[in-house]
Amino acid sequence: MNRQDKTIQISKDLINKMFELAGHDMKYEDLIGRQDDWFTQYTMTQDQNKEWRKWGAEYLRKKKRWTKKMAEREMAMVDLHCGLKIKQE
Repeated sequence: MNRQDKTIQISKDLINKMFELAGHDMKYEDLIGRQDDWFTQYTMTQDQNKEWRKWGAEYLRKKKRWTKKMAEREMAMVDLHCGLKIKQE
């Protein structure tokens, strides 16, 4: 598996886990080719978001062998780029 394939697989895993934790029946494959703002059409709670970011940081540390700080920073960027809208409680 080359570097680009690994990056795509990591993206798939992060997005699939985000939808799983948020309780939505969506997958990465469902989003391919969509040009709309799909990330604002679904919501997650603040606790679900924290759990996803924590899981994602550990996943990135394992897969990319990054430090904790680098992985947390990358998860913050992933959340900013394609994270689901936070539901106000």
